[in-house]
Amino acid sequence: MKTKRYDDYVVSVLAVVLGLFVSACASAAEYADYPSRPIRLITPAAPGGTTDILARLFGARLAEVFKEQVVVDNRASASGVIAGELTANAPADGYTLMLAYHQHTVNAALNPKLPYHPVNSFTPITQLTSAGLLLLVNPSSPPKNLNEFVEWTRNFKGPLNFGSAGLGSGGHLAGELYNLMAHVKAQHIPYKGTGPALIDLMGGQYQYNFAGIQPAMVAVRSGKLRGLAVTTPKRIATLPDMPAVAEVLPGFEIVGWYGVIGPAKLPKPILTRLHDEIVKILKQPDVTERILVDGSEPVGNSPEEFRKYMLADVAKWAKLVKESGAKLY
Repeated sequence: MKTKRYDDYVVSVLAVVLGLFVSACASAAEYADYPSRPIRLITPAAPGGTTDILARLFGARLAEVFKEQVVVDNRASASGVIAGELTANAPADGYTLMLAYHQHTVNAALNPKLPYHPVNSFTPITQLTSAGLLLLVNPSSPPKNLNEFVEWTRNFKGPLNFGSAGLGSGGHLAGELYNLMAHVKAQHIPYKGTGPALIDLMGGQYQYNFAGIQPAMVAVRSGKLRGLAVTTPKRIATLPDMPAVAEVLPGFEIVGWYGVIGPAKLPKPILTRLHDEIVKILKQPDVTERILVDGSEPVGNSPEEFRKYMLADVAKWAKLVKESGAKLY
């Protein structure tokens, strides 16, 4: 009797294993031709900013690998919420992706009525980079260095304004944190992306901006803007002569991220394919060099690691928003 029960148990286990194997094979076969049509890569930013630059770089490389077009769709309105909602509501088939950045998690701290959860409504695929911001002023502005900038803003006569890529962006919160730590009262001017914000700073429409290092350095190298400091805890290797804001305001730190996400419940074969191909691109020498030269660090973590990072980021921004008093207005 015991032998028969044991044999029945073995048969049951084998049947379950066989079923799982057949199911896995069927699933793999179902998605074997992915992608078979163009992929839409949504970006929550206007053309010209770091998000757009990365989207076009990785979109072009993915198109080469997949032999299918990757269409970059810029959706800069509503601080990235429209882009997030479009992605969250898209079919989980791998044909709609989003190149998100730290504003995606910041939004949860600023807006408790988001039409989606910043993590659970999505499938994190991989984090591309980690990067600080660069403090910028117009070249005609009086401050030539960080110490002079702090004194200038503290004693500024008339309306003092700072611009950013949009409400809830890393630049927005960097400005609010600067207000808090430097004891200044600067008004925030939100734009629909880094590009438009920097154009107005070049035109002298406001006083300063904390912008992504990649597009900021393009303007600095051309002499159209002046860079004064980075928001990383310490100086970065690619800009060794650029001080960290923390050297004058100890504890000041704003470090953001960029990564690729999709709608929730992406099929495992598609998630694995996307993750593996994106990480391969990230490791290509010219891509890595470009990221490092622009003051960022390549990451390429696993989907689960990226999910945990995003959850921790939501908590971090919530703390900063509470301390700084930043609001959507």
